[in-house]
Amino acid sequence: MKPPAVRYARAGDVREAVALLAEHGSDAKVLAGGQSLVPLMSFRLARPSILVDINRIGGLDRIEQDNGSLLIGAMARQRDVELSDVAAAAVPLLPQALRYVGHVTIRNRGTVGGSLAHADPAAELPAVVTALGGELVLEGPGGTRSVAAEDFFTGTFTTVMAPDEVLVGVRLPRLPDRTGVAVEELARRHGDFAVVGVVAAVHLADDGTVDLVRLAASGVDSVPVRLHAAEAALSGTRPTADVLEAAAATVDASIHPADDVHAPASYRRHVARLLVQRALGAAVERSGVER
Repeated sequence: MKPPAVRYARAGDVREAVALLAEHGSDAKVLAGGQSLVPLMSFRLARPSILVDINRIGGLDRIEQDNGSLLIGAMARQRDVELSDVAAAAVPLLPQALRYVGHVTIRNRGTVGGSLAHADPAAELPAVVTALGGELVLEGPGGTRSVAAEDFFTGTFTTVMAPDEVLVGVRLPRLPDRTGVAVEELARRHGDFAVVGVVAAVHLADDGTVDLVRLAASGVDSVPVRLHAAEAALSGTRPTADVLEAAAATVDASIHPADDVHAPASYRRHVARLLVQRALGAAVERSGVER
């Protein structure tokens, strides 16, 4: 199908984009990579009256370290972040997770900000930002504000962003050296959205105990879920097989999957427990510390 007729405006800077959104309200949509919006328009599932193109705004594609954090502009292409030495050094979980996003042709065009603003609860990037306690930077008529990832996503395809706000970037805390990371997914085919996905980062102290663990799951609720109980069960312990199994057993109380055409909720729960145990085990092994 072809998308409906739509007006087009190219914003020269963030202020102009915000002004256009404020003028047109919910009838406007931001055009970034277009990998989600354009198909929705083609299927007539989205019918904006005007597209506000932010592709030409300078500075929104940055990938840089800043005061112990990794700062990624909303217009940074997913493939560029995947291949970035800066991103890999600061937050190695991020490029690893990006390899699961669609296919290379999609990542060449798709943006980090577009994926986060789209807020698909099965997507990889929202899970990574949630796991790491990232902050999303929004700009609107009242200025700039930062929102914690766990507060940003409010439901399936919904966020706290106001209609006149633009997502301009995301800030992720730098992971310590020798942090092991892992991504585990169950999907029908490579490149498909995961039925269930898990992202994990684990750092071990010199004595072999866990002194940092970050863990989140996708596809198990209407938002990506930070698995705080599993993190607490692992933190401060020696990560033996029994401890990893016990941490995975806490997942049931943290998630609220739904039955759908892809899998029943009971199956998603079983897969989530399994993938948490696998991801934690892989992250521990990759931490480079003898246990």
